[in-house]
Amino acid sequence: MYHADPADEAEPSGNPVAIRFIQQLSLFILFVFIVSCQHQQSKPKKPTPVVKTDTVVIVKKQKVVHVKPQKPVKQKKKIYLTFDDGPNKGTKNVLDIVQQENIPVTFFIVGEHVFASTSQTAVWDSLKAAANIELCNHSYTHAHNRYDKFYQEPGTVVKDMERTKEELLPDNNIVRAPGRNSWRIDSLHFTDIKKSKRAMDSLQQAGFIVMGWDLEWHYDPKTLQVKNTADEMLLQVDSMFKKGKTKYPDNLVILAHDQVYHSAADSLQLREFIQKLKTREDYELSLVSGYPAIIRQQPVVADSLKIVVVSIPADTVRKIKADSL
Repeated sequence: MYHADPADEAEPSGNPVAIRFIQQLSLFILFVFIVSCQHQQSKPKKPTPVVKTDTVVIVKKQKVVHVKPQKPVKQKKKIYLTFDDGPNKGTKNVLDIVQQENIPVTFFIVGEHVFASTSQTAVWDSLKAAANIELCNHSYTHAHNRYDKFYQEPGTVVKDMERTKEELLPDNNIVRAPGRNSWRIDSLHFTDIKKSKRAMDSLQQAGFIVMGWDLEWHYDPKTLQVKNTADEMLLQVDSMFKKGKTKYPDNLVILAHDQVYHSAADSLQLREFIQKLKTREDYELSLVSGYPAIIRQQPVVADSLKIVVVSIPADTVRKIKADSL
């Protein structure tokens, strides 16, 4: 039997260098393939499209943010606290209380009372120097308390108001007729006693703004003591607003008489009433010059820099029968 010599065994066919190159290239291709597979696995999956007919919709989760709706700002009801017949013995007491409580009030002044005594003149000076105080016209003579005769002559009524304006209040046309709850503010007309109508019309024609009241703090004319406590007055205020009995919606004018608050007890009721009003977030105290119908009546203010026009819709003014009596 023939035995081949190991030296005679055939060598592998081909170039050894080429074989090694092919082996290395194969390893490289295998490495690239493995890396590519790993890279594909690390990529995030794309959102799955939801197909409906011919439209492709991409479903994407979004964070829902709940926004709490803001409550609308509630308009405050305005209260105008006014005092008639000063300066007199109770005026200084009222002034001290409203200054200590830091509230705005309006005094309707009687001209004769300013010059009746040195003490009354001094009170007048204190009123003029006080902050948050408005001074308006309540005639010069207060009709000498003879109202029927006084209002028979409209010209006399106008002259009486003009005297106080000229001597004491040259820059203020807001008046209150003595002994009468009548109104003449723009289109807001009301006459409590028909016999006074001509006089009230004459005051308006003369350029005066006539303001009455919605609620009176009554008192006994003999004892000069108030008939209602602070709590009772506050209940009446609430009722007036609730029932819509004010001349102008959400605006209430209160009439008080400062001679009543000469006594300590009645002064205490006034202070308590003011303090209770201040705790009410739905109420706001204001001066009568801020009364909406008065603002509406003011003329347009114009200068080289700006023009300010104040306008309030006519239908917001409560319609009032001109003469109720």
